[in-house]
Amino acid sequence: MRNLCVFALALSALAASAPGSDATEIGKPGTKFNPQVAAYLRQRVGEFDQIPAERKQALETLAAYVRNRSSAGEPARLVFICTHNSRRSHLSQIWAAAAANYYGVPKVECSSGGTEATAFNPRAIAALERAGVEIQKSGDDKNPKYQVRVAEGIALECFSKKYGDAPNPAVDFCAVMTCSNADKNCPTVDGSTLRVAIPYEDPKASDGTPQEASTYDERCAQICREMLYLFSQVKA
Repeated sequence: MRNLCVFALALSALAASAPGSDATEIGKPGTKFNPQVAAYLRQRVGEFDQIPAERKQALETLAAYVRNRSSAGEPARLVFICTHNSRRSHLSQIWAAAAANYYGVPKVECSSGGTEATAFNPRAIAALERAGVEIQKSGDDKNPKYQVRVAEGIALECFSKKYGDAPNPAVDFCAVMTCSNADKNCPTVDGSTLRVAIPYEDPKASDGTPQEASTYDERCAQICREMLYLFSQVKA
């Protein structure tokens, strides 16, 4: 079985958390997020009015893709692409997985890749952890793998790779361009059935400055907000 960076929604409702449990039910019955992540997601949902109209239009195009695939009984495969697969594409992949769960959208597979491979940047990882996401590192090489737990029973294995490398899907997927450089340098993405650009400013510009953490937190929140809006439109 391929070791995909994918998530699966629970097939049946889990029992409600017992008093004192560290899990909070949210979205689809049976989906449990820890309290910090649950609060973070609710806050982002309350910020949909911050999304510009043109970005909502691109997100609604993605929502239509997911909705059409779901209606046909087929998985919606979203591959988020940036230059190095180190920051924005990983943030998008992870928050898309959480957002699909939040709104109970089944058969969604989220992965990410770059036009080149580097490593999942520790600053982006730190921003996710500040939002409450649980992340465990596996290995000490230059491109380690990370187990990212977005909710109870929903984990992704994330590491940097080119968008066409395994375990990413080779055909029948939607390419989501999350940076302007990747968008410019990849006018076509082999194997994709749809290509949509939703570029984000690179938080890398703040690396080593006093604004570093706040810039990464801002980008993390923006991407989470927009992934939640995307899946809210699937269910609309």
